[in-house]
Amino acid sequence: VALYGASREVAEVARLLRKQGIKQLFELQGWQAAPRESLARWQQLVYPRWLADLQEGKPVAAAPKGDWKLFEVDWGSPKAYLISHIPGAGYIDTNSLEEEPLWNKVSDEALKKLLLDNGIRHDTTVILYGRNTMAAARAAHLMMYAGVEDVRLLDGGLDAWFIQHLRTETGLPNKYEPVKEFGVAIPAHPEYYTTLSQAKELLKKPDSALVSVRTWDEFVGNTSGYSYIKPKGDIPGAKWGHGGVDANSMSDFHNPDGTMKPAREILAMWDQWNIEPTQQAAFYCGTGWRASEAFFYAWLMDWKRISVYDGGWYEWSMDPRNPTVTGERQPAKS
Repeated sequence: VALYGASREVAEVARLLRKQGIKQLFELQGWQAAPRESLARWQQLVYPRWLADLQEGKPVAAAPKGDWKLFEVDWGSPKAYLISHIPGAGYIDTNSLEEEPLWNKVSDEALKKLLLDNGIRHDTTVILYGRNTMAAARAAHLMMYAGVEDVRLLDGGLDAWFIQHLRTETGLPNKYEPVKEFGVAIPAHPEYYTTLSQAKELLKKPDSALVSVRTWDEFVGNTSGYSYIKPKGDIPGAKWGHGGVDANSMSDFHNPDGTMKPAREILAMWDQWNIEPTQQAAFYCGTGWRASEAFFYAWLMDWKRISVYDGGWYEWSMDPRNPTVTGERQPAKS
């Protein structure tokens, strides 16, 4: 059991837990002061006060060089958004980024139309947040694939904004003025996207990693993780990149308040499975959300050869000719 908070309260709760026979107690220290400046792209992970100051026209570090736009990203119609959201935010429904049956990205033309309709050019600074950061990361990855040069995530998402007691508003999403041209050909970064055939080729390369960003129970085949995905197991040769408590969580990557863990902790977690910064790494999960967040964190750390295998376990498991593996396993010796 790990405890965090004020020292006096932590000590009192620890005393009560020990009375109940719980012996393995730890106190988390220093997580609130994790230095973001240690990230190569620290400016792409913004915090609530920074965003509030930017909105108020106050000087901020690494300010956008030109036009900037703010969006909340979530699945479906903006029901929760209507009740409370960050002032001035637009809204992006992930249904406009993905399409059935696999929930892979929409066509490049459809992606371009979405960006233009929301006033986004390649040189627009786009700041994204979500009630679940995975949704915002999903949008971030596809915008980066398209060619948006300055994409930023609100660290900790909307909860971080609430924790700071910053102002919210109600009502319909802000509609930005559409633009006519994106400015560069889409995709500007096709290397950020991995297909099924490319994922299979990656498994054959000694300096590569196909990284499963799923729960341990998904990885070993105890559950598929999704009501609409029936097969259980994972891809032979894939490395476990950690995930969270379920398919809607990335808690292994988060501090208790939902912000990104220090880079050194994520690197140590990946190093256990021989997932290294110099490798060509493709992250995947069930349908792309968790993989996109892992991708973004690796990108913040300036990993050079990274992508998202968009089809993930859903696509792989749909073809019975693709091999699968279940059961407990350990990382191969490096």
